[in-house]
Amino acid sequence: MTMDRDRPSASDDPWAPFWEAVVAGLVRAGAATGVALDTETVSAQLDRDGGPEGDASFAMHRYAAAAHRPPNDLAASVAAAVPPGGWVRGVSAKGAYVNFLVDPARLVRATFDRVFADGARYGAGAARTELACVEHTSANPTGPFHIGRVRNAIIGDTFARALAASGVPVRRQYYVDDMGRQAAMITWIWSKPRDTWPVPIRDAVDGKEVEGEKPDAHRGRPYPAVSAYLKEHAEAQAEVAAIVRAVEEGRAPPEHRALTQAILDGMLASLGRLGVAFDEFVWESDFLADGSVGRVLERLHAAPHAVREENGAWAIDTTSYGLPKESTRVVVQRADGTSLYVTRDIAYHLQKFARFARVIDVLGQDHQLHARTLGALLAEIGEARRPEFLIYQDITVPEGGRMSTRGGSAVWLDHLLTEAVERALAEVRARREDLPPDQLARIAEAVATGAVRFHIVRIAPDKPVIFRWEDALSFEGRSGPFVQYAYARASSVLRKAEVSPAPFPYDAERLTDPEELALVRLVARFPATVQYVARSTHVHTLAGYAHALADQFNRFYHAVPVLASGAERPSRIALVAAVRQTLGNALDLLGVPRLETM
Repeated sequence: MTMDRDRPSASDDPWAPFWEAVVAGLVRAGAATGVALDTETVSAQLDRDGGPEGDASFAMHRYAAAAHRPPNDLAASVAAAVPPGGWVRGVSAKGAYVNFLVDPARLVRATFDRVFADGARYGAGAARTELACVEHTSANPTGPFHIGRVRNAIIGDTFARALAASGVPVRRQYYVDDMGRQAAMITWIWSKPRDTWPVPIRDAVDGKEVEGEKPDAHRGRPYPAVSAYLKEHAEAQAEVAAIVRAVEEGRAPPEHRALTQAILDGMLASLGRLGVAFDEFVWESDFLADGSVGRVLERLHAAPHAVREENGAWAIDTTSYGLPKESTRVVVQRADGTSLYVTRDIAYHLQKFARFARVIDVLGQDHQLHARTLGALLAEIGEARRPEFLIYQDITVPEGGRMSTRGGSAVWLDHLLTEAVERALAEVRARREDLPPDQLARIAEAVATGAVRFHIVRIAPDKPVIFRWEDALSFEGRSGPFVQYAYARASSVLRKAEVSPAPFPYDAERLTDPEELALVRLVARFPATVQYVARSTHVHTLAGYAHALADQFNRFYHAVPVLASGAERPSRIALVAAVRQTLGNALDLLGVPRLETM
């Protein structure tokens, strides 16, 4: 047995030496065959996804015309001009593509050395200094989270984790809307003695409260009834409008902020069960208090397309910005001098631009017009920067439609998690009757929360999610429990092997089975996956990677023996350890709890 310890590259990516060898080989082959290939262009056009023909491929179509040769013929000539050696095990041409195979032993050494050296940091990029801000969730503090809102939190938190792992220092912000009509509605009803509440609102609440319930459920319970009541009662509308003005002018009712904070605390407790947390809470009213909104209004008044309405309001004519026809005149200050949400949002983004090199906002698809309007108004005041918008589609349940807090047609996150735990407990108990109740309960909580997070993040943000229990809690499909079970299985193998912690001795030449080499290739792709997610915001890619790794590990587990494999045993144990570490790191970025046993 050899102790393969020499790391072939200082790169975080085990594949990097292979990519460098392929690019260099193509550039040399281009020179030998009369094709103008330079390092930068080849590196940008190289297909690194891998497939049946090789681990990398390069298309010759675009070069064939200049060379006056058929693409297939040119590919064959270029392939013949790249001699195998070093990191490149083989080179071939198929059609118009030049395909490259990696030397498996070198990839094993590079991958294992990196995984065992970095441990929990495997996949992480080099630390950078430019700060980034990910603002997500920012749901109005009017009551409990429903599962439609929680997609924002899960996408935002997962992206922030991946961005931080890529090496970028990240601040996770929650923008607290304490100035709008919705927050004022909560203050309006709770500032009144309970026995003076309008009868329809009192009837909607009385008898439904539960002793010891969370403050978001308790304080937010009247909200749908208040919303309905205001539609029919002008005097109540006027009282709510007076509260909105008072907050704007710095005269908020004394209980206003405390009510907002209480509901927010309850909402955050629910998110905490899913592992979602924030670094900063930015209160909308603070931008009035510190004069930021006033300064924004001065710039908007002087903007190229500013318009003073007959009633004294200020607006911006956004015709030239391609907004929908009904949105070509955006009011930025009411006739009574009060600001609007979009005005305050400009102040918020100017603050973010002053602090952060990269600004990402996670928004639902129903906020796309707001995002475009914000961009137009930033242009109007001469601001060159724009936030990045990570837009996601709705989440629904099969028996319902799009959920609404105001209409009272929501599925609360707390209720969803309670049911998820109950279902997970039944699944785990059926598989592990030997476990004591307290351990079953801990596993069920981890399986349930992991299932919810994974089920929501695995779908591309630009596609809607239909939440189905049979998919979310499946132990065999594209689910959180499936990935958790693979991690638990790898942990079980290592416990039975009774080996010391990493680094593990191995012989790279012993790993030759196609299933284990496919597993090595996937483990090696983790750092590049993290960087891709951080760069692209495609958080579903991380879930897809975790599932692919778990699935390939199961294939390997069933295809070759590990503990009883003779001379291959140490190397296969090292492979299991590398998979377990990588899968655990991926679960951490997804916010899905690791489980040592299931």
